[in-house]
Amino acid sequence: MKYHILAFGAGFLMDQIFGDPYFLPHPIRGIGWLIAKTEKVLRSGNPQENSPEREAAERRQGKLLVVIVLLLTGMFTALILVGAYALYPKIGMVVEAVMTYQILAARCLQVESGKVWKQLKAGNVEAAREAVSMIVGRDTQNLTKEGVAKAAIETVAENTSDGVIAPMLYTALGGPVLGFLYKAVNTMDSMVGYKNDRYLHFGRAAAKLDDVVNFLPARISALLMIGAAFLGGKSYNGRQAWRIWHRDSRKHASPNSAQTESVCAGALGIQLAGDASYFGKVVKKPYIGDPKRQVEYEDIRRANRLMNRTAWICELLCLGILMVVAV
Repeated sequence: MKYHILAFGAGFLMDQIFGDPYFLPHPIRGIGWLIAKTEKVLRSGNPQENSPEREAAERRQGKLLVVIVLLLTGMFTALILVGAYALYPKIGMVVEAVMTYQILAARCLQVESGKVWKQLKAGNVEAAREAVSMIVGRDTQNLTKEGVAKAAIETVAENTSDGVIAPMLYTALGGPVLGFLYKAVNTMDSMVGYKNDRYLHFGRAAAKLDDVVNFLPARISALLMIGAAFLGGKSYNGRQAWRIWHRDSRKHASPNSAQTESVCAGALGIQLAGDASYFGKVVKKPYIGDPKRQVEYEDIRRANRLMNRTAWICELLCLGILMVVAV
């Protein structure tokens, strides 16, 4: 337990300092490769035409994808971690710290959304659209300056749970093995969890599992973010964050996505969400928050500070609980 606590703290600090340098290989890219290859093999024999038989086959294949990816991810992570600790406990601690660092994504989220902020500040809307397209799933080519800023803010808010707090909670609970299993579920959902013609049936199992594993973390993330808003100073409104969360946290097709998004909208006093275009089709979405003022590019930085403060609160709480358990 002592080594787990040290590795957990060190991994968080490494993420805060270094983020995800592009020149270093990242395990999530490996998980993405595994998902793509497994999908290709599983779907290779499917009939081309739409039919009840094809739908049923795709659902079975989607479930098998989930099993294969989770089994291989869990086994590979456990093998490396157990092997490292077997060599020498301090080597194991270093390996666990690096794994924890790779599971978390707070710094990466700040850097990527910061690129959008930088281009908007410079008045380069085209470059801002290109930058935001790297971190969102919607069509970005026709977004206004405000639309680009909103897209970046929504991504920061939503990924406060998916990319930071949820993996942190699972890693605290079950070490890097459980942390990487969570990341595998999250990556599968981001790759195959779409409700389009290609993935409606094949990606259903991954999408449903993602909803399940994020149910509690999303709500914990929202509560922690509300606390961060109360502690954030004049730029944030904690009471309004609580009010908008209580009112708008269910205004999303996903049971989890609007949790932190509603808190962020309330804390900043802006309105997020609304209709968006995906693969050329407009998807109707309700608005989240109240339009007390117009969204501006500085809100991207405000959302990032709120996210980072939430991450620190969660990290300290997790470390405190782990220390109490270890006594």
